[in-house]
Amino acid sequence: MAEELIISVSGMRGIVGENLTAVIAAEYGCAFGSFLKDNADASEGLTVCVGRDSRPSGPMIAQAVSAGLSSVGVGVVDLGIVTTPCVGVMLRHLKCAGGIVITASHNPIEYNGIKLLLSNGIAPPPKLAEQIRQRYFDKDFELVDSISCGKLSSDDQTDGIHIEKVLATIDPQAIAPKQFKVVLDSVNGAGGRISKTMLNELGCELITMNNEMTGIFAHTPEPTKDNLVELSQRVAEEHAAVGFAQDPDADRLAIVDEKGTYIGEEYTLALAAKYVFSKTKGSAAANLSTSRMIDDVAAEHGCEVIRTPVGEANVAEAMITNECVIGGEGNGGVIDLRVGPVRDSLVGMALVLQLMAETGKSISELVSEIGGYYVYKAKAAADKDEAAAIIERAKSQYPDAKINTSDGCRFDFDDGWVHIRTSNTEPVMRVIVEMIDEQTAAKYIETITKIQQEILGDV
Repeated sequence: MAEELIISVSGMRGIVGENLTAVIAAEYGCAFGSFLKDNADASEGLTVCVGRDSRPSGPMIAQAVSAGLSSVGVGVVDLGIVTTPCVGVMLRHLKCAGGIVITASHNPIEYNGIKLLLSNGIAPPPKLAEQIRQRYFDKDFELVDSISCGKLSSDDQTDGIHIEKVLATIDPQAIAPKQFKVVLDSVNGAGGRISKTMLNELGCELITMNNEMTGIFAHTPEPTKDNLVELSQRVAEEHAAVGFAQDPDADRLAIVDEKGTYIGEEYTLALAAKYVFSKTKGSAAANLSTSRMIDDVAAEHGCEVIRTPVGEANVAEAMITNECVIGGEGNGGVIDLRVGPVRDSLVGMALVLQLMAETGKSISELVSEIGGYYVYKAKAAADKDEAAAIIERAKSQYPDAKINTSDGCRFDFDDGWVHIRTSNTEPVMRVIVEMIDEQTAAKYIETITKIQQEILGDV
């Protein structure tokens, strides 16, 4: 059975040639361009930055989206193969009306997607995303005549401008003398070229893996433990100080310590925050499914964490509203507003290297200082009504918990937390349990599983 094309707050994602075609991409470009024209102070002279990750289908989708934008009178600045955070940086640098990233993030090669950004560098909030989505379905766009078509140009400054912004947040002169040996796995995605340049500028002794931007991923592209066995082995063999792994559009960063141990994506934000809070007092923002480690790091420095619904745009909006000094998500996404309101693996690498340089400590020592928790993640097929019933039953089981219902329901306890929510992109319910140890977690897992079975049957 063919998979359904997904159009959500994050944009569009599908399987190329099956449910994501050039025609669909062009019409989506028309819809986004028309939306921008109707919501801009002036409808003429608008431009949109378009960048793509390295997937072989990228040029086709990018050209189709660009044609759609041009056909409704919106100009296009083609950035070529760049990271998702690069597009966020450049659209603001060039004062564009919006940005588009052709990427399917960590999904396999058969997928591609179209991610939308507004002029502030953030994905459209749900209400605006729904307007764009409806325009696409209604074909609510007006094509312009020959003279009025949007102009196409290109820009090759992206890497340099992005790196300059990242390096301005740290002290490169403190890192360079350390000559850290770094193993970088860019999974043949968009992060290879720019990350290599930045790490060389920081004086690192760099060993690259899967650096060619072919889009033919050397392993399953999500930067999880099972997919980074070779990176872990290489770090240990080379006696490197650290291993960094990116996903195809390089907005996420996973870390391997000097012993070759995959420490988990949750530590990326915690380590970055540990450095930032040591220099600047302020708040952080993280979504409800992010580890409590960020709270521990913040508390150590007398700072607080603002929790948001899941979704990069929600975190970025909270950061801007509350002037947060750091933020992100537990999937290895670090956001520093000095660079941009987008998850950025280059920011993560720079802040972690700065922390290592200033403390003189290894990744394993820094991780030991932060500590950790036992985490359990599961999902089950459930619609919104079934998920709501499960949440209500859980509330009756945990009447003394601190509850946050901004995205499903998060139950906070002294010894950890439970988060139950429905997915934004598929008909499933996700459950995350984080506790001080596995034995404690088992009690909560047993209770939630029993509730699921009573409402859903076997799960």
